[in-house]
Amino acid sequence: MIDARGLSRVFHTTVRRPGAGGALRSLVNPLRVAKTAVEDVSFSVGAGQLLALLGPNGAGKSTTIKMLTGILTPTSGEARVAGVVPYRDRERNARNIGAVFGQRTQLWWDLPVRESFSILRDIYGVPDAEHRARLKEFDSLLELSSFWDTRVRHLSLGQRVRSDLAAALLHDPMVVFLDEPTIGMDVVVKEQVRDFLRHQVEQRGRTVLLTTHDMTEVERLAERVVLINHGQIVLDGPLEEIRRQFGGTWQVRITLTDPAAGIVALPGVSVLRQEGPRLVFGPKGPEAPNLREALKLIIERYEVSDIALEENDLEDIMRTAYLRAADPTGETAAPSESSGAAESAGSAVRSG
Repeated sequence: MIDARGLSRVFHTTVRRPGAGGALRSLVNPLRVAKTAVEDVSFSVGAGQLLALLGPNGAGKSTTIKMLTGILTPTSGEARVAGVVPYRDRERNARNIGAVFGQRTQLWWDLPVRESFSILRDIYGVPDAEHRARLKEFDSLLELSSFWDTRVRHLSLGQRVRSDLAAALLHDPMVVFLDEPTIGMDVVVKEQVRDFLRHQVEQRGRTVLLTTHDMTEVERLAERVVLINHGQIVLDGPLEEIRRQFGGTWQVRITLTDPAAGIVALPGVSVLRQEGPRLVFGPKGPEAPNLREALKLIIERYEVSDIALEENDLEDIMRTAYLRAADPTGETAAPSESSGAAESAGSAVRSG
């Protein structure tokens, strides 16, 4: 559904020289500087998949999305979205896609939300029966009816973004682009939006490309991550594989039921230290299991009376990936083993 091949975008800006003389020279002979925002970006997303496009501020995420939505024309390379080259056939592309940019709205500022929906229905030529059915579905998921007679200018941020999500999907697009859609939202509305997105991907089969700095959002929605830095893709793979590659600093602490029990060798797991009946385990070697697999091995081989877990959260893992991309020699320090919070398995186990 989304296919980018060698996408690059170069912006040219005029730099003003210092001083009054420099300003005059800039008028006569302006100094032009080229800045590469995106360089040779290639990836694809299939139908019914949600891809998280991640990276630091200024990495090129929004520029990539703008080329895929047809707002910008690539300097070089090619993109197809639902079989359409977006910057060559913008009208046809607009009917195939929906887009939500967290800081902008496609709703009419002085009109009630429902009237904006009606205008969009007419723009896209959506039949009345389909329009009513979709509004009913979106209302059940996003609780729109409690505020859709309110002018857009009077909506809270969470209400406006929920309205923008509904507006982006009213014409039933196959592909949805979301550029930091939940920025600034409270945790309740964020979870409501996540549930809505999961429904659109899993039940409706839509293809979603998401950019965000919220790692909880990535953890709960995405199975695959593309990491972009300085305009180039530095990592592309399943989230679980990225965890395995950059997040290996977990620990499992157990208290043995029988203090006299001996230590049992476990594949990919080492005993970091022993304190009487307490053992602390950590990963060993390149074949070390993830936290869930290690926990399963330990529980199968030992009888325990108490257990506590500690693992880098996704924010730590992505930070390590960013730094490793900036320092490919591998000398970048990984997050410390104290990252994350240990929890008692008797009350709750932190999922990996």
